[in-house]
Amino acid sequence: MERHNGFEQGPIRPPSEASSLLLRVNRNCPWNRCTFCSIYKKSKFSIRPVDDVIRDIDNIHEFINRLQDRGTTPAALQKNLSPGEEPAFYAAYNWLAGGMESIFLQDADSLVIRPENLLKILRHIRSKFPGVKRITSYARSDSVARIGDEMLKEIAAAGLNRIHIGMETASDTVLKLVRKGVTKETHISAGLKVKAAGIQLSEYFLIGLGGTEFSQLHALESADALSRINPDFIRFRTLHLPDKITLYPDGDTRYQWAPDLVLAREVLTLIEHLHGITSRMTSDHSYNLFQEIDGTLPQDRSRLADVLRTFIAMDRKQQILFQVGKRAGYFLRLGDMADPGRVKQVRNICRQSDIAPDNADERIHEIVQDRMRRGMPF
Repeated sequence: MERHNGFEQGPIRPPSEASSLLLRVNRNCPWNRCTFCSIYKKSKFSIRPVDDVIRDIDNIHEFINRLQDRGTTPAALQKNLSPGEEPAFYAAYNWLAGGMESIFLQDADSLVIRPENLLKILRHIRSKFPGVKRITSYARSDSVARIGDEMLKEIAAAGLNRIHIGMETASDTVLKLVRKGVTKETHISAGLKVKAAGIQLSEYFLIGLGGTEFSQLHALESADALSRINPDFIRFRTLHLPDKITLYPDGDTRYQWAPDLVLAREVLTLIEHLHGITSRMTSDHSYNLFQEIDGTLPQDRSRLADVLRTFIAMDRKQQILFQVGKRAGYFLRLGDMADPGRVKQVRNICRQSDIAPDNADERIHEIVQDRMRRGMPF
């Protein structure tokens, strides 16, 4: 049996899980072939023994009790920690500070483990932390699709009440090009199963995955699938690729990078073709150009679409100012461009970086790629 090496946490979680306790159920990704994702490429997938996860839960529970003891202080506890205890202590301390309301199961797909083992973990969480309001996980559509309907309902009853699925796209053409390993119908089937089990569902749309050539197909097919699923959340992510990545490695099709104006039209098409759903739509990532897209369908459809329409209708120089200003941190929403001081700062950046209407898309792309290589935001 694999030796327990102490409390573990994986590398990522959704922004919406910022205050969650991160519990690692398995390591890395069971598929790990998607061309757009490099997070786990050099890592081997493995499922952690259930007893190790149980021990992690118990360690967190113990530290929470000690942190809540009025007879001690966090500083005093920290002083007496052994090196092996530090990860669990800091996880417990941060979770307590965040309100102890949610737990996120890591890594890329917790539903790939045996359902009976997942049930054991969920029930142990509930026994130790009965006040937790939300237990969530990433999952792949094909993993969800393999679970029986009654078992998924049992998993929901045990406490898993939100699943994040990286749909990315529902275009079979693009899914195949990026080696996603699922089809549009699998996405739809999995989404409907999650909803039928009474579990909240977040579906992710990856802006730019279709490039210029497949941008509208990517948006239209995804809108159709999302309309059939009616997820609780539709979340936007924007594709950012290191230069060394070949997004479409098979066959003769080559990825054609899409500038911001193409991406704005892509998102607008998606919004305009969502029908009959009550999803919350949110652009909750700092890399997204249009972070102000946040509302509930159908009542907010016009307001959300107008964000894109306003940008698309802008004078080219104004578009460039927003493209640069958003990435440089001066603008969060289009309305921020009414601030003359911020606009002046962004004009200075454009001048210093040699960004002009005839080269803006290419220069912005070059700068973003350069900063990605150096680990810097832009």
